[in-house]
Amino acid sequence: MTVPGKSRLRVLWPDHLGLARGKVLQPGASRTGHCVATFALGFDREMTGYRDSGLHEGLPDMEAVFDPASARKGWTEGTDVVLADLCQRRAPLARSPRAILRRAIESLAPHRPVVGIELEAFLLAPDGAGGFGPVVTPGAHVYGAGPLMDPDGVLDAVLDAADRADIEIESFHSEYDDGQFELTLARRNALTAADEAFLFKLLAREVAASRGARLTFLGKPFSDRGGSGLHVNLSLWDDAGEAEARRNAFDDPKGRDGLAPIAWRALAGLLRHHRGLAGVVAPTVNAYRRLRPGQMSGYWANWGHDHRGCAVRVPLDRGPGARIEHRLADGGCGPHLAVAATLIAARLGIERGEDPPPEETEDCLGSSSCEVAVADDLARALDDLETDPALVAAFGPDFVRMHTAVKRAEWERYRAHTSDWEIAEYLPYL
Repeated sequence: MTVPGKSRLRVLWPDHLGLARGKVLQPGASRTGHCVATFALGFDREMTGYRDSGLHEGLPDMEAVFDPASARKGWTEGTDVVLADLCQRRAPLARSPRAILRRAIESLAPHRPVVGIELEAFLLAPDGAGGFGPVVTPGAHVYGAGPLMDPDGVLDAVLDAADRADIEIESFHSEYDDGQFELTLARRNALTAADEAFLFKLLAREVAASRGARLTFLGKPFSDRGGSGLHVNLSLWDDAGEAEARRNAFDDPKGRDGLAPIAWRALAGLLRHHRGLAGVVAPTVNAYRRLRPGQMSGYWANWGHDHRGCAVRVPLDRGPGARIEHRLADGGCGPHLAVAATLIAARLGIERGEDPPPEETEDCLGSSSCEVAVADDLARALDDLETDPALVAAFGPDFVRMHTAVKRAEWERYRAHTSDWEIAEYLPYL
């Protein structure tokens, strides 16, 4: 419900690029129109036509529909926020990330997916030349917090804003590289977890910008530093019966390593569809700078107990904390798609009923016992997505058609661009 004294309502929805779109309205509204060809836009603001994109059909409307009673406190004074679903001709817009996630959740019934999301990001400061570079924090170190890690208090301001918006940050600390941080959100039902991660990313970037800084969730913004991931921790809960009897279906004290068969089958699904998933959850040219051997990023289709070099890590927690951690995505992927991808592949594995391959036996810093890895670049990852019929059916042909068209245009822009590296490497000699 709208908080007394608030005067505006910010309606938001996730697009195909991971961006937050929407409008600011007066309280009391329950829907508003947007152009459906928004889903044809690239980061360059050009549109790529595909079937039903709306680009060649007169740029028709879609509607953002929401319940005003579901509005929540925002982080900007005087403005509440609400998440909207997208409809066209009174039906859900199939290519919408929130619609895809809703379908993925429903497909796992009678189990209820519970998700915890870990985000990594670099804090940037003005570089004096009109751009931004990583903050310089000589006293910073991994697993730190406080002024030595965040001398200008930007991340403190982000955490304060999250408190105001009732987004629970379970933990926060500096990461391995200078100016990099990890922020772990509290576990929630899958849709709520994705909604809160989506809002938090926007909140964090806006708060940083208001203080003259930048916060980037890009997978590999710097060649000489590590990458930033978006990790999805998944468990499935059995909600049958009384509340006190509800349990984590992944937990089984008598099962293999304390996990139930459904957990191992979900894990197997994530690995079976590893290459196709990359086409969705690693959706930028930059993502494949991070997805390399030795980056602890989910490069190989492998798994391991408490092994951060694997695509799927099996933490040691059992009981209510039993879960699997999918480590393939980065912040270039919107949280709704990252969570949906994890649920979709897990469900496919459960339905197939197979066991995962053997556990990783190498350190993954230089080698792996697994021979399957993601593609080397975005274009080949899109090929892998298109040639995985189970993933295409689960995400929906409308989404895959839109996603691959827009992303192939992005890839072609990259291929046509002469980089600074090429100039520095060749121009003095050739």
